[in-house]
Amino acid sequence: MSGGIEGRGMAELASLLADGTRAGICVALLDGRAWTAGELARRAGVAPSTASDHLTRLVRGGLLVEERQGRHRYLRLAGPSVAQLIEALAGHAPTPPAPAGSLRAANANGALAYARTCYDHLAGRLGVLMYDALLAGGRLDRSSGLTLTSEGWAWAAELGVPVHVLRTARRPVVRDCLDWTERRPHLAGALGAALCRCFTDRGWITPGAGRAVRLTPTGRSALAETLDVPEQTLAPPPPPAPASGRA
Repeated sequence: MSGGIEGRGMAELASLLADGTRAGICVALLDGRAWTAGELARRAGVAPSTASDHLTRLVRGGLLVEERQGRHRYLRLAGPSVAQLIEALAGHAPTPPAPAGSLRAANANGALAYARTCYDHLAGRLGVLMYDALLAGGRLDRSSGLTLTSEGWAWAAELGVPVHVLRTARRPVVRDCLDWTERRPHLAGALGAALCRCFTDRGWITPGAGRAVRLTPTGRSALAETLDVPEQTLAPPPPPAPASGRA
């Protein structure tokens, strides 16, 4: 009986994300910010009344939470676990064909794939590289579930991460999150969020367009040193070549 109830619950959740507009809204909110209903309607390319219906369903389904400030209705993902669910589903989805677009669009897509935020932690190629480096350096261990080793705790403290806060956090200290562009894990959990804040505060990463972030020249050398990796491994991919011929 309980299996049937759980199955119905999963089916209801799946139905929320089976609609392209609702799924797109959830992906947009992976930047961790609260958006107004009007902003999400414009992002989804639908009328405000249509967006309102979708948003109401997502709130009732527990994927979004809303906050009212005066006349404005702000919405955000219900928490890190929802963000991980959305990112993981995107990672399991078939890879869509690359759209034929402008050089600007190609650059934007490349920047997003290289480094972006996934709710409150670092994702994209840069996030996966960091995850791999922490495993290779013995700071993370996944022999019996992902854990932060004693060397990892010491490394985080030396970096200036408030480890006492991590030890009392309600969420897991570390967890892996399937990266939707790399199709491999990046680091989530309380440590992933703390590192993203730390890198931002130090000026190692700065906001880009949308969810994309940029690794600064100072950040590139500093991150390579703290991760014990060659600096060139953190280099972003070269920009796409301009299309030849007439547009």
